[in-house]
Amino acid sequence: MARGSSQRLHEYLRNLIAAAKPGDKLPSEPQLARSLGVARATLREAMRTFETQGLLYRRQGSGTYITHPTHVLDSGLEVLESIETLADRIGLEVTMEELKVEFRSGTEEELGALGLHPGKPVMHVSRVIRAEGHPAAFLIDILPGDVLTLEELKDKFKGSVLDLLLRKGSPALAFSRTEISAESASVEVSRALGIQRGDGLLKFTAYLYDTRRQVVDYSFSYFLPGYFKFHVVRRVG
Repeated sequence: MARGSSQRLHEYLRNLIAAAKPGDKLPSEPQLARSLGVARATLREAMRTFETQGLLYRRQGSGTYITHPTHVLDSGLEVLESIETLADRIGLEVTMEELKVEFRSGTEEELGALGLHPGKPVMHVSRVIRAEGHPAAFLIDILPGDVLTLEELKDKFKGSVLDLLLRKGSPALAFSRTEISAESASVEVSRALGIQRGDGLLKFTAYLYDTRRQVVDYSFSYFLPGYFKFHVVRRVG
């Protein structure tokens, strides 16, 4: 597609989004492509730009919707804080859904990350975090089997394992090492968030250490664009 035509397509979509209300549904891709006289692949690529900005949200099997988040979680990465803590600070309502807790034998990868011997059990905790009623993040935490109990997870657990461990006070937490990457949504993640497989997400892979420098939580956080903006303050020199 020519550069000018691509710019016009983006401008049309930008105006369409600006004129719509949050929750409005766009015409189907075939309808929109026909009306604009472009190929579906070209349209899909243009729409992906606005998805990454958090302005469009594709719901699996339903269609594409306007989002326009009214709050954005803008956080520095120098201090480890939960989504709930960040949301409370700006008055954003977040809720947890689809909580799944499983005790099982750890995989080789999980045991290696946690420094556990083969055959040791782990607790696998997954859930979806919704912001303003929309899926915003999919979180997975994997912990040694003796760090938390089911009873503790049932007691005022809102979605943050970090906050739960801090309230418990044991083990004493020291720091987290986090790897940040962009990733295409897998089948598991796309189903949890109701998006298309292959959609782009921001992924945090984190190792939470206690004061003995043992990993007590190996976690994966998948963030949908729109509700999250992260930054790092860096000193010169």
